[in-house]
Amino acid sequence: MTELTGTAPAAGAWHGGPPAEHTLRVRELIVEMCGSAGGGHLGGSMSLVEILVTLYRSTLRVDPRAPDAPGRDILLLSKGHGAIGLYAVLAERGFFPEEELAAYGQPDSPFSAHPNPAVPGVEMPTGSLGHGLPQGVGFALAARFDNSDRRCFVVLGDGELQEGSVWEAAMAAGSLGLGGLVAVVDRNTLQITGPTEDAVGLEPLADRWRSFGWTVREVDGHDIDALRAAFDAIPADADRPTVVIAHTVKGRGLPYIEGQTRSHFARLTERPKKRALSTLRAQYRKAAQA
Repeated sequence: MTELTGTAPAAGAWHGGPPAEHTLRVRELIVEMCGSAGGGHLGGSMSLVEILVTLYRSTLRVDPRAPDAPGRDILLLSKGHGAIGLYAVLAERGFFPEEELAAYGQPDSPFSAHPNPAVPGVEMPTGSLGHGLPQGVGFALAARFDNSDRRCFVVLGDGELQEGSVWEAAMAAGSLGLGGLVAVVDRNTLQITGPTEDAVGLEPLADRWRSFGWTVREVDGHDIDALRAAFDAIPADADRPTVVIAHTVKGRGLPYIEGQTRSHFARLTERPKKRALSTLRAQYRKAAQA
């Protein structure tokens, strides 16, 4: 475990075994939670897996044994409907026992449909879309005032970028030169109503961020090596915030729902849950034999 010494982990540091083992386990946990009585946001959680695993296994200066350590980096999941993806990664990383996730969606459980700060490792309640980046600006400003090198990573959904508050915060961050602020966009191109471009067009997305004074990186959001390289290079400019546009597939890992709007939310009964788990494990075995 990297100690919280006030500096970020060395570039390329990785905590744990082979990445595919971690991503498989996280996806299994997501499917299990979608098998609860209330179901869960399946598609947008699956598209986040490699992003969150890379952040928690390689990038963030965090310690599962001390989730509130003063020198920690901050992660805000602004697309709060991906909460089960965050819970799964935190459990798999060791912030709390995986067995506790069995309480997801039950009365009085801290594991609710959107991030709950009662869960170790969850910084802020989110899910009212468009609020995460403004909060991130606040965290980055606080770090500047404290002469701290802690960083704040804000994970946004692409449909969320239709919120005006996102761009107000982006403009402020660029104007203030918040080099300690990093936005990560889960660009899976779908929202609950269909393709993002059919609702409010976002392209040319990279140029939009650049126009507000941000450094832009675009990567395959399911390629952990590419994600690690992008995150390790932050900040490219100490006086500019950075956005990583991660191109992903909604429902990743389950080919029969990948890239489909219907993956947005699922309440899996026993048979489809077993099918999903079997599919994930078969893909893992096939990749391991390749």
